[in-house]
Amino acid sequence: MATEGGGKEMNEIKTQFTTREGLYKLLPHSEYSRPNRVPFNSQGSNPVRVSFVNLNDQSGNGDRLCFNVGRELYFYIYKGVRKVPTGASAGLGPGAADLSKPIDKRIYKGTQPTCHDFNHLTATAESVSLLVGFSAGQVQLIDPIKKETSKLFNEERLIDKSRVTCVKWVPGSESLFLVAHSSGSMYLYNVEHTCGTTAPHYQLLKQGESFAVHTCKSKSTRNPLLKWTVGEGALNEFAFSPDGKFLACVSQDGFLRVFNFDSVELHGTMKSYFGGLLCVCWSPDGKYIVAGGEDDLVTVWSFGDCRVIARGHGHKSWVSVVAFDPYTTSVEESDPMEFSGSDEDFQDLLHFGRDRANSTQSRLSKRNSTESRPVSVTYRFGSVGQDTQLCLWDLTEDILFPHQPLSRARTHTNVMNATSPPAGSAGNSVPTPGSAAPPPLPRSNSLPHAAVSSAGSKGSVADGAIAAGVSKFATLSLHDRKDRHHEKDHKRNHSMGHISSKSSDKLNLVSKTKTDPAKTLGTPLCPRMEDVPLLEPLICKKIAHERLTVLIFLEDCIVTACQEGFICTWGRPGKVVSFNP
Repeated sequence: MATEGGGKEMNEIKTQFTTREGLYKLLPHSEYSRPNRVPFNSQGSNPVRVSFVNLNDQSGNGDRLCFNVGRELYFYIYKGVRKVPTGASAGLGPGAADLSKPIDKRIYKGTQPTCHDFNHLTATAESVSLLVGFSAGQVQLIDPIKKETSKLFNEERLIDKSRVTCVKWVPGSESLFLVAHSSGSMYLYNVEHTCGTTAPHYQLLKQGESFAVHTCKSKSTRNPLLKWTVGEGALNEFAFSPDGKFLACVSQDGFLRVFNFDSVELHGTMKSYFGGLLCVCWSPDGKYIVAGGEDDLVTVWSFGDCRVIARGHGHKSWVSVVAFDPYTTSVEESDPMEFSGSDEDFQDLLHFGRDRANSTQSRLSKRNSTESRPVSVTYRFGSVGQDTQLCLWDLTEDILFPHQPLSRARTHTNVMNATSPPAGSAGNSVPTPGSAAPPPLPRSNSLPHAAVSSAGSKGSVADGAIAAGVSKFATLSLHDRKDRHHEKDHKRNHSMGHISSKSSDKLNLVSKTKTDPAKTLGTPLCPRMEDVPLLEPLICKKIAHERLTVLIFLEDCIVTACQEGFICTWGRPGKVVSFNP
């Protein structure tokens, strides 16, 4: 039984933590919330979300942030790690965020903001386009600089009456955006088109065993351009790949589905260990996807091989957000004869500059699994959950390339025999009577079901797919996508959707009839716990009183937010700038 002191220590909220690259510190001067700073009653409220945009103005501080709390929406100048007043009291110095002066503030009646996204392509110091999704199903386009409301989509709720779960601008487009709902449907909109005064009629464009895509039938072009129906239950989140060609979706039925967005083809599928999947993100080079959800796990899925390559267990409750950190992702090509090196040497590879992140992404994109030249690589990603904990994870080459000799010593990635499943999943991985428990997996062992696809990345699929039969879709929606790139209700009833994949014979091992967890567990869709490496978190810290809903990695800091409505900034090692006022 824990002592009183031990219990107090366990419940203490951390204001700093240390990783191999140094000390991260909470910055009180850069905490944002509602102006009166009084926590609101979060019961029944939608999750607090945060969106960032940089306006590239002449001041040198063009960062802006938007966040929702209950019925309210705020737009502020973001201070970040800049102008920390030397010797000033926490939150009171001249460098502290002035919560009494938001650039824009809106209070809604009858509905609540649920999510939002800036268009980075069109943002300027004078104007910015912000999409806001709502609990009643509407989507609003606003300009918080000009303080204008441009358009309201699905105003009469004729398209979808359910809560908006995710809204994002289509990469490379100034006018297309995608909206997901708790109904399990997604809709493609164009800001230039109207929604019509009657309920839309649809015509089937493409259908698979776990999805269907329809176009809108009308005499004149109107929104929505496309309707996607994906899986069963709520569609909780989606994320575009870094090149904008692929779309990863996670649903309440527990499935991750990855689509070629342009050709509307299903690329691959993965099933959670237990319960629904709530969040998803891509690695900076688009080679890996991480998902999290109600199984309390983070699951790493290989895009090229269409298989689970690792799971991470550190959270004690549902995982609400996962995100990669491009500024600590590192890659080094080694001499073929050199496979040794100290962990201290490896620290030199960790950098935070934007140029470093971009060059890392470029080098990662050139690497593929057929190269014989050894590569030392570490992907850093993070997760936050309803247990109020922040976890950071390192995904290293001993997991990514199990057939290759290790080129660096690793201390923070632990491959272990995890016959005991996480809390809430008891019984799913207990060996059957008479069977022996499998031995622990050595770190360098090849994994079961680890046949490496010789096809490599499938990014080229998009090139010829449109001409092969989806030209109507291309004409409708993709004519204004540009080549330029820019930076940057949970329910316990989990019905299982259908399984379909055009790209991997491994997935065909699963019956294409209605599946249940007992039949899915132990297949490549959902390996047993003992069949894949289990990651230990690099750090796991309690950083809030309420469940965490935001995790964003920026160049010089990490941003988190909790359901109380407090948005916190954690300065990276050596990035906090002080000055004498």
